[in-house]
Order: sequence, then structure tokens, then C-alpha cells
Amino acid sequence: MSMKSSLRARFERLGPIRDIERVQSGSRGRFVLSLSRNDWPGLNAIAATMALAKRGMKVSAAKKLIDELIADSEKAGVSTCSASLQVPKVESPAALLADLREAGVKAVHVDQKADVNVAAIRKKLKLTREQFAVRYGLEEETIKGWEKGVRAPDTAAKSYLRVIASDPGGVRVAYQRNVAGELQASLPQASDIPRQSVRHATPGPKT
Repeated sequence: MSMKSSLRARFERLGPIRDIERVQSGSRGRFVLSLSRNDWPGLNAIAATMALAKRGMKVSAAKKLIDELIADSEKAGVSTCSASLQVPKVESPAALLADLREAGVKAVHVDQKADVNVAAIRKKLKLTREQFAVRYGLEEETIKGWEKGVRAPDTAAKSYLRVIASDPGGVRVAYQRNVAGELQASLPQASDIPRQSVRHATPGPKT
């Protein structure tokens, strides 16, 4: 039985979850969760789900996220898979990180208020602007403009850059898989390829 099938069976045996000791007060926080096949032996998927649910996520949404993370790691082999999410009510980032770590899920907190220093993020990864652009799906000229202060990243770009800073490897894998998926979707299916008629050469007249 695969990890994904095993998880589904365990959730079904668990039945309806009625009583969750939910966090009473807190603020929204963005986190990046990571998982690889090597993490499976120490994984407690139900505990990870409850850690998210007690902080305002719907149980069904938390189940789905952990299930998808496991499924992605099953497909990825030795690579680490990541998922970025916003948790509605976090009493403290350290408390959620500790609960997830105990459940066998690696996670980092993305500080949405932290300044975004694009050059510092890029240089820490030891990448040129061109390499940084290719790796994360950005325009080289845009990166140059950000670094020189000609323009500033908008809210969405800042969020993306913070996630890159927090989990560069996970973002790289996610971006590569997204590109591969788009490429696959753009390729014609076998049924869409017209069959070419084969012309048989007609022998010429004998001389």
C-alpha cells in the first residue's frame, strides 16, 4: 500500500473530528511546508493535519494539503516537495513550527513584514541575475530594476521573493514541475496528430 493510500485509510478510520482544541487568538501567517520520501518514517500525517486545523484551517483543507504533499513527494522520488500556505490564526510561528516538526513535517515561517532585498537573496544563492531569472521564472531586466531601485516589487512579487528566500530549493522544484506540466499540456495528444498517408512509389516505365 502506498503512503497516499495508507493515509486515506487512516483518515477514514479516524472518522468525523468533532473536538479540536482550537487556538483562541492569533494572526494570519504564511508558511512553507516541505516533505520528501526520506521523511516518511517519522511522519504523523494526522498530527500535522490537526496542527493546521487547530489554527483555523478547515479540517478538510488541512487533510487535502497534507495528502497532496505526500502524493507529490511520492512522485518526486528523492526530491523534496513544498507547499506554501496561509494559516488563519497562529498564536506564534514558533509554536506551529514545533508542532509540525514533532509531526515529521519540515516548515519555515515566511515573514510578510520583512524587507525584501532582492540582491541579497540572489547573492546568497550565488546566482547571476540571468540564472536567478531562469530558475524562478522572472525577467532579468525586472530583477535589475528591483536591485537598482528603479522600481519596487509589488505585493505578489514580494510574497514570492520571501518564499524563495525561505525555501529556495522547494520553490525551484515547484517552478520546474509547473513548467513541465505546462509543456506537457501544450503538446498534441496522440489522438490529435493526423495520420499521414504513406505514398508508395510507382515504378517508372521500363527502358
